Amino acid sequence: MPDLIDSSDAISDSPAPAARPLRAIQPLPDQLISQIAAGEVVERPASVVKELLENALDAGASSLRITLDEGGVKRIMIVDDGCGIPPAELPLALLRHATSKIRSLAELEAVASLGFRGEALASIASVAELFITSRTAACAHATRIDAQTGAISPAAGTIGTTMEVRELYFNTPARRKFLKSEQTELGHCLEVIRRVALARPDIAISVIHNGKAVEHWNASDPSTRVAKILGDVFATAHLPLDERAGPLAVYGCAGLPTASRGRADQQYFFVNGRFVRDKLLTHAVRAAYEDVLHGNRYPSYVLFLDLPPESVDVNVHPSKIEVRFRDSRSIHQYVFHAVQRALARNAGASPETTAGGHAAQLEPTGIASFSARPYAGAGLAGMGTSSLTDSTPGSGQRNDTGTNWLRQSRMTQGNLPVAQPLALYDALFGRRDLNAGTPQGTTLAASVSSDAYSPNQASAPLYAAMPGAPDIGASEQPLGFALGQIHGIYVLAQNAQGLIIVDMHAAHERILYEQFKNSLADRAIAVQPLLIPVTMTVDAVEMGVVEEEREVLDALGFDLAILSPGSIAIRAVPALLKDADLQSLARAVISDLQAYGGSRVLTERQHELLGTLACHHAVRANRRLTLDEMNGLLRQMEATERGDQCNHGRPTWFQLTLGDLDRLFMRGQ
Repeated sequence: MPDLIDSSDAISDSPAPAARPLRAIQPLPDQLISQIAAGEVVERPASVVKELLENALDAGASSLRITLDEGGVKRIMIVDDGCGIPPAELPLALLRHATSKIRSLAELEAVASLGFRGEALASIASVAELFITSRTAACAHATRIDAQTGAISPAAGTIGTTMEVRELYFNTPARRKFLKSEQTELGHCLEVIRRVALARPDIAISVIHNGKAVEHWNASDPSTRVAKILGDVFATAHLPLDERAGPLAVYGCAGLPTASRGRADQQYFFVNGRFVRDKLLTHAVRAAYEDVLHGNRYPSYVLFLDLPPESVDVNVHPSKIEVRFRDSRSIHQYVFHAVQRALARNAGASPETTAGGHAAQLEPTGIASFSARPYAGAGLAGMGTSSLTDSTPGSGQRNDTGTNWLRQSRMTQGNLPVAQPLALYDALFGRRDLNAGTPQGTTLAASVSSDAYSPNQASAPLYAAMPGAPDIGASEQPLGFALGQIHGIYVLAQNAQGLIIVDMHAAHERILYEQFKNSLADRAIAVQPLLIPVTMTVDAVEMGVVEEEREVLDALGFDLAILSPGSIAIRAVPALLKDADLQSLARAVISDLQAYGGSRVLTERQHELLGTLACHHAVRANRRLTLDEMNGLLRQMEATERGDQCNHGRPTWFQLTLGDLDRLFMRGQ
């Protein structure tokens, strides 16, 4: 008790915090109210582009011309050929909560337009210079209004509206400091424009940045638009989807499981034509892919959900990117089963290697019909024949019809394509002629240290493959000595207890992962300069990441130089990765930095990045190893911490004892 009393006395003796001076309650000025609202609506230039594009679509535009300067910070100009704004309504368009979209609570609860809040233009005008030039079909000329002064003047212009925003955050410099580099902001603007382009393939869209054409999409059918934006890989590796249930409809296309990606950057979901990020919908699609998607991979998809407007609440957030469903459970189950059925219909196709390289053909699933959609041509129909690309063994597992993809792929493994050409593995391990009868002879010197195992020190690997091999002491080599390979995937080894089966990719991945982790912890990553730099094309967001995370890239052993607005040069890489596919490796590292940020990558997300590096360099399926290489891999596994699991949690080896083998063959029974 004395201690408690003393403690209380100490607390009571401490000086009290200074009281805040009392202030009278007063209404905020209109300008400050608009700037507060702008903090929710106008997060960055891409937010301005989104709001202005939605207004153009609501006005019935059939073509859009978007001009950006300095990533949209200096200037954003969007020209549409919609219905235009009457001159008398131009001042009203700049007032907060003034809109032509809704008139009553009933219309708010059944919003059919993209915009409806009536505060976007007022918010933009409070943090930037805004000019509107518009002309309707009934007017002889266009009319221009300056949002800062309210001055209205005649102007030249065709039917439609031109929105021009200059010097974003010119009057709030603190907000401007939070913006990223020009390339990063441009990348976010382009992503917003791509969403509009996917939702409305019937609209022609062109984008100009700093006076140069960046993108142009003619009005086309949905399949052509998707191929233009998501690329040919997705266009040839997707499943058409069209499901109806009364007023509900889910349609579009879902990427094949074997065409999955390492990040969720090609996932587009539209509700009544509006792009949304909804956890319920994302979870429904992810759950549908759960049985056929391997590891931390993400599916690609462009999906549309149509439902009665009164069944979804879009008035959840000022950015209008979040929605709330009145019957969320039913919507979740409907989307889940629709995607799952599409995957099940195309599961179990027999893989085969084509002359062109690495694609297994699937039978055409037919052309889906997307009639009676809210926007003409907005459905993703007629995507025809699909194909598997960049297939990797074991990517499929089970579907709801009971077909075991894993078993089928294992039984036909010899004909499965590989993720990278076999020539890469020859370069990866360094070609070495061990004997005349082994043209594929190579060495693991690039990744398995010679001091762990040297084939010149002992001939045990050869003894293990010969009849009458000597007994192997369990304490000497826990994983034993190699006997051979199965389909270029598994290494068979014999130890004192029986048979060891090793997944060579998973094992090699763990070894490399630990090497990278130790090197990064010691800040001793050896760098290999390239005699001839490797060039690669990048988009605006990737370019921004290279600019902003240069110090992190240097710490990881990468030297990436910017050559032009659309390309970079790889001038140096970590020495352990010098023979990997440098373009795909650099792109994967940039992706991790973009997703998590440089500081997080070097702290709590470090294992994801190191896993990416290890996976890109680990020996893959269909790589034939010599006995020397197999034994070198086994010795390194024994010396590696947590060598019994890869960094994704999968086992690297499995033991079958003599007792297990006896039971399999019913010996002694």
